[in-house]
Amino acid sequence: VQLVESGGGLVQPGGSLTLSCAASGFTFSSSGMSWYRQAPGKEREFVARISSAGGITNYADSVKGRFIISRDNAKNTVYLQMNSLKAEDTAVYYCKRTYPEYWGQGTQVTVSS
Repeated sequence: VQLVESGGGLVQPGGSLTLSCAASGFTFSSSGMSWYRQAPGKEREFVARISSAGGITNYADSVKGRFIISRDNAKNTVYLQMNSLKAEDTAVYYCKRTYPEYWGQGTQVTVSS
């Protein structure tokens, strides 16, 4: 099993960024997927989740209306489109397979002017 996040970087407040998580080693189309994040000195927190077929999504209140989670089962990839970014969105973002639980290595997102 492998989950590889990419797309992180430095972005100005109000900007946008799209993260990708490429999956391999399991049946991606049968797995729910999630994004979590961990800011310095804070616990890891839930950001968004998507069902295996992509029809059901859930978001943390802090990102609702700004972030969009999606997936392409043909490409074994889950995405997190992040808009109207704020300084408090700065964190390491992790991709997670819901069950059995498996985490990616994370990608850093820094929102700063």
